[in-house]
Amino acid sequence: MTGSDGPHREPGSDVRAAGSASERAREEEERAVEQALALVGGSDRSSRSDRSAGSGEPPSRGRDSRGHRGPRDEDLDDLDAGRSSNTYADRSSGPQAHRSSDPHAHRSSDSAPYDGRDNDPRDGRAAPASAPAPGSEQPPLPDRTLPGDPAKPSPPPPSWDRARAVAARAGRGGPSATIRLPLDRAPGHVLAEALGALTDLPSFDTSAMDGWAVAGPGPWAFEAGAGLLAGRGPAAALSDGTAVRIATGARVPPETTAVIRSEHAHVDEARGLLHARRSVVTGQDVRPRGQECRSGEQLVPAGTVVTPAVLGLAAAAGYDALPVVPRPRVDILVLGDELLNAGLPHDGLIRDALGPMLGPWLRALGAEVSGARRLGDDAGALRSALTSSDADLIVTTGGTAAGPVDHVHPVLDALGAELLVDGVAVRPGHPMLLARLSPDGPYLVGLPGNPLAAVSGLLTLAEPLLAGIAGRPAQDPYRALVHAEVHGHPHDTRLVPVVHRPGRAGGRDHVAPLRYNGPAMLRGIAAADGLAVVPPGGVRSGTEVEILDLPWAPATPWTEGCFT
Repeated sequence: MTGSDGPHREPGSDVRAAGSASERAREEEERAVEQALALVGGSDRSSRSDRSAGSGEPPSRGRDSRGHRGPRDEDLDDLDAGRSSNTYADRSSGPQAHRSSDPHAHRSSDSAPYDGRDNDPRDGRAAPASAPAPGSEQPPLPDRTLPGDPAKPSPPPPSWDRARAVAARAGRGGPSATIRLPLDRAPGHVLAEALGALTDLPSFDTSAMDGWAVAGPGPWAFEAGAGLLAGRGPAAALSDGTAVRIATGARVPPETTAVIRSEHAHVDEARGLLHARRSVVTGQDVRPRGQECRSGEQLVPAGTVVTPAVLGLAAAAGYDALPVVPRPRVDILVLGDELLNAGLPHDGLIRDALGPMLGPWLRALGAEVSGARRLGDDAGALRSALTSSDADLIVTTGGTAAGPVDHVHPVLDALGAELLVDGVAVRPGHPMLLARLSPDGPYLVGLPGNPLAAVSGLLTLAEPLLAGIAGRPAQDPYRALVHAEVHGHPHDTRLVPVVHRPGRAGGRDHVAPLRYNGPAMLRGIAAADGLAVVPPGGVRSGTEVEILDLPWAPATPWTEGCFT
């Protein structure tokens, strides 16, 4: 078998061509032929696939024949066969990221539509040297096999849910720091500790209404005057048959039977008597001490996001500052010489959509985000930016595929980064990746350059990773009916923008898929309030699908009919 640049030869012709060579050359040729035949028969590929996907046997934990270190023991459960080697040469023959030498190769493989082929080079997988004959069930021979070097097909990319699990576990892997912030700076952070009440709420019996505090049966004698106001000290106990005016929030006098609302009371000024227009129930309109909570009782658990309501509860419970987890710090690096910062596209240049979008999106996920840096297609600048960052997470855009200026993988290799996820079985966005630059260094999420593919990467890898770092609870999965047939990829998960629709005539609420859902399009996601997780093969109308909510308000009514 020749290298990838040479013509493809049948194994039998190789043996015949070696007939006149030396005995040693003949033996090497015969070994190469045996390896090629083994690949054609699928024995090596199927046995590796069966071990990793069917039997549950873990991959090697040592080093392979090239000296590359395998996954760490504690990561095997999450990574399965989804983690690739840190070696560029190994990935170049892998099924996820084909390192093409074609100078015309596109920057992102998501731009090409799926055409039904499992090894379409446009979908980011290794392209065969020559296509098999129509109807043939045998896989094509690889581009290049060196004599004496057994072929090592890379494992398939992890499933979408597996990749999310790896990202979430990575985020939870390190110890969480705790800081105390004053109440006005705490919103948006996550509580590092459970919030316990520092006092009873309310801390004394109070009136729930403006009216009259009464004791015993009526009618009740009263004295003229302003009565009891909020914020004043305790009042004298009431005797049976007496009443006193009281304001909302004021302390209820001892021995009070009930509070009568002003509108339910009749005052006989001449006789100095108070009559009730309705029956009086003991304890009515009185907020007893400890009605909401007792001192020491847990109000909200650790991991709760500090919303305005949580902030108010904390203040009521006596807090001046809150123990929270620092927000993850994120750097954004925008790659690509073809991107414009302003104006209309021209002369092969296009507007950068990801730079303006990613910062607000990541902030909505609870991160502290620096301004996006535009590096172009410069491997040196990328390496310098990665090594100088002090962020918890670096997000890059573009450069994750196999084009001539896709530098993310080579730079990660040069830095000795650990690839946790290298490609995901999801459309759009399958060339995404997750790496750890060093054991104590930042994580990197590499997003594809196409906008909707980048959104897919955000929701697949960045969101669960950031939630883990910030101590946020994972988004609770839920399912909804989809009112349309949604086509799926034969093997991969699809993420499709959807909008929620109310049920009609007693029907169930449902979601409707939106148009303009190509990898390079943002028109659909701009109108969406979620993404449907469509399993391989697609779903029929009326099927329930998992929904990923977007971190902001639902689409507004003007989207009705424009994108569906």
